[in-house]
Amino acid sequence: MRQVRSGHYVEVLPTPLPNPGYVIHSESLFRELNLCGSAASESAFVRFFTGDQTVAADAANANAARPHVLASGWACGYALSIYGQEMYHNCPFKNGNGYGDGRAISVLEVFLPNGQRWEFQLKGGGTTPYCRGGDGRAVLRSSIREFLASEAMAALGVPTSRALCLFASRSETISRPWYSPGAKTEEPDRMVDEQAAITTRVAPSFLRVGQLELFGRRARKNEHPRAIEELEAIFLHTLEREYPDIAAQLRQRETTLADKVIAVAREFGLRLSLLAAHWIRVGYCQGNFNSDNCSVGGRTLDYGPFGFIEAYDPMFQMWIGGGEHFSFMNQPMAAMTNFKMFCIALAPLLGQDLTAMKELESILETLPETMNREMNRMWAKKMGLVEFSPTLFAELHALMAETPVDYTIFWRELSSLPRHVAALRPSFYETRGGYSLDSGAIEARWAEWLQKWHAALEREGCPPADVSAAMKRVNPKYIPREWMMVEAYRSATDTADYKLVQRLHRVLEDPYGEQSEAVATLYYKKKEEQFFGLGGTSYCSCSS
Repeated sequence: MRQVRSGHYVEVLPTPLPNPGYVIHSESLFRELNLCGSAASESAFVRFFTGDQTVAADAANANAARPHVLASGWACGYALSIYGQEMYHNCPFKNGNGYGDGRAISVLEVFLPNGQRWEFQLKGGGTTPYCRGGDGRAVLRSSIREFLASEAMAALGVPTSRALCLFASRSETISRPWYSPGAKTEEPDRMVDEQAAITTRVAPSFLRVGQLELFGRRARKNEHPRAIEELEAIFLHTLEREYPDIAAQLRQRETTLADKVIAVAREFGLRLSLLAAHWIRVGYCQGNFNSDNCSVGGRTLDYGPFGFIEAYDPMFQMWIGGGEHFSFMNQPMAAMTNFKMFCIALAPLLGQDLTAMKELESILETLPETMNREMNRMWAKKMGLVEFSPTLFAELHALMAETPVDYTIFWRELSSLPRHVAALRPSFYETRGGYSLDSGAIEARWAEWLQKWHAALEREGCPPADVSAAMKRVNPKYIPREWMMVEAYRSATDTADYKLVQRLHRVLEDPYGEQSEAVATLYYKKKEEQFFGLGGTSYCSCSS
């Protein structure tokens, strides 16, 4: 652990995972990368993706006339803002120089023939200068959650980092606070020795708003002579890396640095709006959407205290430290707050260009309109409508929360265009809200809403079969429910049996498909009463 006062990255050697064993790999991502599935069990592959970088250096040097390749990875620093508040006090140096990739080490970049660029990063790869006293490791439990969730999100059509493979050590354990089975305490009630594991996650880049913030703060405070130069460099890298189409367009005409900042800001605001709409569409809550967890490319990043909503509550939040500002329906606001910090970070690049400053301010001020437009488009699609109906949605939203409904099952059943409340009852949680078997008043309101909804569908005149099919393309049937992941990772951690992890992954690869009756019986069902209020299942700490 040390302060890193300048520069965009540091070279770091991963700490190899001792005695690694295979857990799972993503067949779909392997196909995209033109990798053979059998590679996941090959010695060189296992060694490299569990932190032994010498295997790559040895291979490269063996084929070189003058061997010179050294084993190395890299880690990056970033700043932290929590809902618009710049953080310094929980940095070990009290100045922000300690934040960064504390246990994530990038080890490889790949360029595919189609122009796609992938960066490979070992989550749990060991200590870096930014580890803030931590051990740099990830545990198998959280690694399984990240693998399953990120690959599920990709299958759901949500922009996300991916998971290539997951290996667990058969000899190294690390101690973490976590919940006892059945515990209903808010904080973890015990320390647990858990298997160390490494997930290889993959994305076009892992650039974050927090990275731009770090260099923006240094430039704003003129912390060293090259501060503004480093901010410009990381911004131009962001432009080329995450917005290559915009970069190509800008090269076709004479542009200033300010022009580039404005172009990226405008596109990033749109991507964030689409991302927030996707999250709410599939029932995902990021839980800890700080600036350091906000990808500059507009994709889901860092699967920590996330959760998928089950019994509908607009204030749903898995993380006990997240508060309402990171809750399910407040995610668009959290995204806009991160966008504000993005704009503040890049402001020093505009210098005294008042026109550019006003344009950036205008983009920031109009972002709520963009966000609202994308949210309304999303709600209209979920309801099978061409045009969004605010009144119809407001009535539905109130009913969903008051009943409450299982978010995923309700939308999926609605996709069959039912005319009677009975078809929706499988999604109702009895005794958890205003609904019970004798709730005639709520059922009457549901019946009235269904009539209004069908009337709206009929006015638009689209064929019912087409409407239903379109709704089923945006309303998934299968999501990674927390109790399912708990069952899978407990089987993995307690008995080293990974079959449940692998089976759940296969189900989540086809989230919109009907799949078999056997699959539906196991995975298309509501959260059982016994799981409500359980630590690690209904809520969790940030421990991973």
